[in-house]
Amino acid sequence: MTVVDAALTRLIHIDHISAVYAATRAAREVAAEAGLPEVLAERTAVIASELATNLDKHAGGGAVFVQRSLAGPGVEVHAVDTGPGMDDLAHWRVDGHTTTETLGTGLGAVGRLATDFRIRSAPGVGTVAAARVLAPGHHGADLAHVRLPREGEERCGDAVAVSAMPGVRTAVVVDGLGHGPEASDAAEAAIAVFRGDPDRALPEHLNAMHRALRQTRGAAIALARLSERGLEFCGVGNVSGLVLTPRQTRPLLSVPGVVGLTLPPVRARTLPLTGHELLVLHTDGIGTAWRGSAALGPLPATALFAADLAHRHRDLRDDAALIAFGPGEGLS
Repeated sequence: MTVVDAALTRLIHIDHISAVYAATRAAREVAAEAGLPEVLAERTAVIASELATNLDKHAGGGAVFVQRSLAGPGVEVHAVDTGPGMDDLAHWRVDGHTTTETLGTGLGAVGRLATDFRIRSAPGVGTVAAARVLAPGHHGADLAHVRLPREGEERCGDAVAVSAMPGVRTAVVVDGLGHGPEASDAAEAAIAVFRGDPDRALPEHLNAMHRALRQTRGAAIALARLSERGLEFCGVGNVSGLVLTPRQTRPLLSVPGVVGLTLPPVRARTLPLTGHELLVLHTDGIGTAWRGSAALGPLPATALFAADLAHRHRDLRDDAALIAFGPGEGLS
């Protein structure tokens, strides 16, 4: 069984032309960390440059997120703004269409160079774009994540990991109490327990984590398992779980408590799935204001959904982490 931990997401605020070079450099560095060959690292750098340049020139700023992918060996580059948006997205996606001097040739180049590229834009609302570059032979699962420390800090008390085997995916999201090094120590201890035996029953995970976290400040933890049986969920504390469909939002309720300090009796809840749902788990570093409109209309692309939440609903005073599984993920 493969277990992948989420490395920190690099956030570059695009508030000056120099930030474009920072985003390009970050993409190249993360690609090297992910073990991508040089040609793919350069593709990733071009993608970051194109998306950051669009933010600087056309949106008046925004944010670029660069991170190692949980969906496969590679890198993800997300770009989000609240600028004027585009009313003719197909026109701007034509390869070669650009109004600025960049490393590539605009959004068309991004779509051509990326393993997967999604973009959504609306006049007066802004644009969110998500590109993924994976190692040869990999297409990636339909899942996305974000992991960000509190603004100005280097260590993150929120953590994410996912394990995969044929037909089954298990995810864990951890929110160490508070923020900073001690919260990070608690989160890392929980992830180590998950990594040691990822296929154990979800309540057993929480009991094992409770024992491992007794010498830490404790954590809120939620686990979800997707398989042909449906969705199993088990959580303690304030990590939020939701199942989204085009018509409704179903909350996944955790029990009160703190893993490592006060663990109540826990059991897994199983929900049937149709394969048309989007599942999201997130810590309280992501606000909840988005939920009121989450179930209106078609579900968004998973990567766009994650990037949008991280940009528009993140609390800068806290660590933040989320993982989202797209419709049908883990059921085949």
